[in-house]
Amino acid sequence: MRGQFISFEGGEGGGKSSQIKLLAEKLRAEGIDVIVTREPGGSEGAEQLRQLLLTGDIASWSPISEALLFAAGRSDHLEKLIRPSLEKGIWVLCDRFLDSTRAYQGVAGQVPQELIAAIEKYVIADDLPNRTYILDLDPKIGLARANARMAEINKVTPNLAEDRFEKMNMQFHLDLRQCYLDIAKNEPKRCLVINAEQSFDAIHNALWQDAQTLIKRAKA
Repeated sequence: MRGQFISFEGGEGGGKSSQIKLLAEKLRAEGIDVIVTREPGGSEGAEQLRQLLLTGDIASWSPISEALLFAAGRSDHLEKLIRPSLEKGIWVLCDRFLDSTRAYQGVAGQVPQELIAAIEKYVIADDLPNRTYILDLDPKIGLARANARMAEINKVTPNLAEDRFEKMNMQFHLDLRQCYLDIAKNEPKRCLVINAEQSFDAIHNALWQDAQTLIKRAKA
């Protein structure tokens, strides 16, 4: 049985990483093999690209350069980790995937959609997630959370916080949010929007309720 591929998306400060960790634990308790991964990253080559993309000045890369670098990392990630895991029946939970490129570089960065579509065609092919959870919240709330987290990281490891996108202006983040909502509207069978302004437990309960339908579907 092929594994299920679940991606988590949304703007900054939505709590994706913590929710992914808890969902993975619940799935393992059900006897399901799970791998947790992330983008950019997830493979040795892609992790090297991560630092280049997520740290430093906001003007380090043009949006088109970013899109191509993300695509290179994603291709390696798919080849080395995601596809082999799914073929073995392992479930893959991924912190960001193709929708982040559509949002961050496509809409907010104004990279032509035809270029992004062409990249998706050759890099991703048919390997779309079975489910994408979009953790949605007001960017002002999300950025406040993200900046507080980065401040704590900088206390321990100065200048190593992955905060390049948090430095973008508010309009950038408003555009991101709208893009994610548009993606969910256009692909309702794949995407589910979760209100990330709820309590941590309420968010998890919403995720787990839907994940149980995926479990039943995979076993059918």
